[in-house]
Amino acid sequence: MSSSFEDGGEIPRECGYKNGNEQPTLRIFEIPDEAKSLALIMDDPDAMGAVGKVWVHWVVWHIIPYENDYASGTRHDEIENLCEERLFSSSAGADRFHEGITDFGESGYGGPAPPDKRHTYVFKLYALDCKELTCADGEATKADVEKAMEGHILEQTQLTGTYAP
Repeated sequence: MSSSFEDGGEIPRECGYKNGNEQPTLRIFEIPDEAKSLALIMDDPDAMGAVGKVWVHWVVWHIIPYENDYASGTRHDEIENLCEERLFSSSAGADRFHEGITDFGESGYGGPAPPDKRHTYVFKLYALDCKELTCADGEATKADVEKAMEGHILEQTQLTGTYAP
């Protein structure tokens, strides 16, 4: 699911919050035909020991599983780099995706930032049976998006990576 690192492997240094905060390249394969949108949540369950909670690094939803001309209905089984223009740039249009608030208090990607030791980060991808979720766009948290996804998840998968301070 990533060309930046292998599942269970080391997330590149430049993807760290304090080292460039570059979003890793992600790939999505075999999107279910029934999927009308995708959602992605990245968090750090190892933060529980250091800060007393699972730390949320990225919340994205309303990812349309089509290329630029998605209105034509052309489906692509591989969407490379979720950060490319067709999904995540301002030129793609606000209706193409929504990003929620991370535990850094910001919307958008917040890279790994373990305060103590090597942590494992989990990227969870959800295929949804609806195009839009009812949550406050741009103001939504991971909990808001998870609640809105209830009953709409067709399939889910995950990718893990590690990062050390």
